Amino acid sequence: MKRSFYFLFTLVFLIIWSSCRKDFEFYTSTGSLEFSKDTVYLDTIFTNIGSSTYNLKVYNRSDDDILIPSIKLGLGQNSEYRLNVDGLTGKEFNDIQILAKDSIFIFVETTININNFPNPDGNYLYTDQIEFDAGANLQEVELVTLVKDAVFIYPERDNATKVIETLTLDIGGEQIETELQGRELIASELTMTNDKPYVIYGFATVPTGETLTIEAGSRLHFHDNSGLIVSNGASLQVNGSHSTDQELLENEVIFEGDRLEPNFSNVPGQWGTIWLLDGSINTIINYATIKNALVGVLCDGNPDEVNDKLTIKNSQIYNSSSFGILGRNTSISAENLVINNAGQSSFAGTLGGKYNLTHCTIANYWSNGFRQLPSVLLNNFVLDEDNNATITDLVEANFNNCIIYGNDNPEILLDEIEDDAVVFNFKFTNCLIRFEDNNDNFTGPNYNLTDTNHYEGNIFNEGPNFKDTEQNMLIIGAESAAINMGLETFATQVPVDILNVNRTASPDIGAYQHITFPEDD
Repeated sequence: MKRSFYFLFTLVFLIIWSSCRKDFEFYTSTGSLEFSKDTVYLDTIFTNIGSSTYNLKVYNRSDDDILIPSIKLGLGQNSEYRLNVDGLTGKEFNDIQILAKDSIFIFVETTININNFPNPDGNYLYTDQIEFDAGANLQEVELVTLVKDAVFIYPERDNATKVIETLTLDIGGEQIETELQGRELIASELTMTNDKPYVIYGFATVPTGETLTIEAGSRLHFHDNSGLIVSNGASLQVNGSHSTDQELLENEVIFEGDRLEPNFSNVPGQWGTIWLLDGSINTIINYATIKNALVGVLCDGNPDEVNDKLTIKNSQIYNSSSFGILGRNTSISAENLVINNAGQSSFAGTLGGKYNLTHCTIANYWSNGFRQLPSVLLNNFVLDEDNNATITDLVEANFNNCIIYGNDNPEILLDEIEDDAVVFNFKFTNCLIRFEDNNDNFTGPNYNLTDTNHYEGNIFNEGPNFKDTEQNMLIIGAESAAINMGLETFATQVPVDILNVNRTASPDIGAYQHITFPEDD
């Protein structure tokens, strides 16, 4: 037994010893490195805001272990780029080893102040190189970053305590202290233009009695936990206009996060919301795109205003991690509105109120997890922490010539607490709606689809034929069930679609007149 054990031990030792490298002789690189890319584009960043981290892979394809004498930035210590080479940070590195048939990672990032360069004119293209070795063996990988100038709006910080300014909000005439970081806009900031983009940290607040006017082509970028608040007695006017090229959106007003890299272009929840406080008045949003927020627009109170608290036209709201529009006992009018991809509902009219939507496309093809709510939610109550309900009139909720669709079923929910003293008025007219109740889970008068007091001229469960829901392209194609099915009465009220195409002769349901999609190559 002992001899067998001794033999086995000896055999294992010989195998291990024979498999170990007995030499670690490294040969100097001869300029034959290979790279995962010849140029690292760090995309677009705002001045003084750090970029994402980008990577470059360096390959040694040879049969020899090699030593790279130097890896450095072409501009040396003056470069605005920062490197991490195989776990080491800096701007210059010596004697970097790569084993035969192996590779290493180099990570690159930057933070650039555009004012350090002459005549930046709003944008500055900053470049450098990563240099591998020198002389005859020199190899280079280019680094390229576009830096954009911007107007920065951020709360004050106390120099002594380092505490950042928080907001006291005027909500319906009551002063409410909050923990929200932010500040009120000053007079010079109450007109925003398209001269430079705006980057907002914290919640920029429109003071009581003032109006924030945002001109066509303006771009507002919000940092994490940031947004726009309209106070009691204040107003917001978003004056975008029709773009001749819808792909460019050059005249639209765009609200989005402050990360400009392509990987962030459709990431939900990057910033807070546009919050219309109880008591704010006469907000008009025309030709705007609101994307990647927690809630696109949060609209509170004032259900009985002569002029609707919020009027939104020719606008798009995408990739909201919670709600596209959340109304709470308020009044909203919408025309040519497109909403898609919300973690809860695309449009929610809650705690009663007054809502009128005409030629809108309200869809929800959320794919980032499970959602509990449909594309459209209407209710007349709110529950407190003890589960006691406050019930309020749903004065009216009219959806006319609208598409209400999505990847769940059904895509409308009418959540009423019945009370003889409270009204719950709603009507869907000439809409294309996804609503299949095969298991009879939705019963009662609110779901009687033949009741013309609530449902008239609608089409159920036939395909809208959207171009590409994943990319928020909700224009309808030639196979859509919505074609020519709009009621002309409503088309006369909204005579052109969101792309400025006339719809009065043969109106399609939704925000778009249909097109014929080009055939795939």
